[in-house]
Amino acid sequence: MRPLIFLALAGVLAAGCAPLRSHQGYIVDADLVNAIQPGVDNRQSVLATLGTPSFASQFNQGDWYYIARDSRNYAFNAPRPKDQLTLQISFDQGGNVSAIRKSGVEQVVSLKPYGKTTPTLGRERGFFQDLFGNIGAVGAAGGPGGAGPTGRNGQ
Repeated sequence: MRPLIFLALAGVLAAGCAPLRSHQGYIVDADLVNAIQPGVDNRQSVLATLGTPSFASQFNQGDWYYIARDSRNYAFNAPRPKDQLTLQISFDQGGNVSAIRKSGVEQVVSLKPYGKTTPTLGRERGFFQDLFGNIGAVGAAGGPGGAGPTGRNGQ
């Protein structure tokens, strides 16, 4: 009986260590992506073939981007990208496809925040210095906005 319980417990624990897989973004169909040709297709044909882009460029006369990412993680760890496709379709002034560029997971950058605070140059002030540091500074005699010898009180 004990070996059976031990095997059942080991099975449950092993199932908890299975990788979680997720897909985000565009669902890639390689045949449809390869069907788009520069100089042949235009905005309407790309829209009909690939569908709505993930996003469009705001600055470069509307380049279209289709992005797909597959990620994996174990238990409570942060997901890490395993595969990514970024498809950039550029259009000329007439709306015809002028270039198609593909990139992969090599373009993904992992940024790690520096602690809980952002390092800055200059003085390091504590909580109480920030809270009480300006007491007496605003409206002090002789300072800007204060009632110094040339103000109303010094007449």
